[in-house]
Amino acid sequence: MEAREALARAPMFSSLKKGTLKSLARAAKVRRFAAGELLVEEGEEAAAFFVLCRGQAEVVKGLGRDKQRVLGNLTEGDFFGEMALLDGFPRSASVRAVSECECVVLARWDLLALIRTSPEVALAILPVLSRRLRDCEDQLLP
Repeated sequence: MEAREALARAPMFSSLKKGTLKSLARAAKVRRFAAGELLVEEGEEAAAFFVLCRGQAEVVKGLGRDKQRVLGNLTEGDFFGEMALLDGFPRSASVRAVSECECVVLARWDLLALIRTSPEVALAILPVLSRRLRDCEDQLLP
């Protein structure tokens, strides 16, 4: 799948202007992962942001430890890696391919540069971050 098409299909980016979407796609790379392969690992430095364009993946906290916990499942159009990119902290969880996956990958510096020149990219990310925070609160509070 072409990067621009994959980004346009992601709900977060679907409302972006064509020029902004084109800029995102120019900076993006398409990567493929085998089932069981780690896309990102908890604790590592964040170097990229991912949009899943084919396949399924799972978000796992404490991967390989006694108290491993699946936090969520990702399907086509879902994205991950934005938190660590924006705050500079290490990855908060691992993401593992459940099936063969294809992702559009944006390097940290490319995404941050685009946010600086096209604030609508940040405005597209903010509601999703807010929704994720609410979901987290719902899991913690009865």
